[in-house]
Amino acid sequence: MHLFDNGPGVPHEETTAERWERARLLFDAKDYAGAARLLTAVVEEAPEQTGPRLLLARAYYHSAQLRRAEEQLRRIIDRDPVEHYAHLMLGRTLERQGRHEEATPWLRMAAAFTGELPADG
Repeated sequence: MHLFDNGPGVPHEETTAERWERARLLFDAKDYAGAARLLTAVVEEAPEQTGPRLLLARAYYHSAQLRRAEEQLRRIIDRDPVEHYAHLMLGRTLERQGRHEEATPWLRMAAAFTGELPADG
């Protein structure tokens, strides 16, 4: 009996949901580059979903693909301006690139969403 495939000798085509789950497992295992490869396909197949795009940005961040992380985070914020974690990540991504002044407003916005006071004021 073949519960998870299309029968003997028939290859199983991985669904978007299965790719998403496998990408999450790779991310949890700290295989950020591997997760990013899978998540790229997931984001292409479901561009309206914030979760996969945010995890893709995180995978890019952790694999030092900072420009790609920045691009994904800006797309998330454009679509959902109150996604507070994307603001925080964008600020951290810009900081990691040495763009501290550019990072400041994003970090302040993230703090405002969570009700935290800025460190400098």
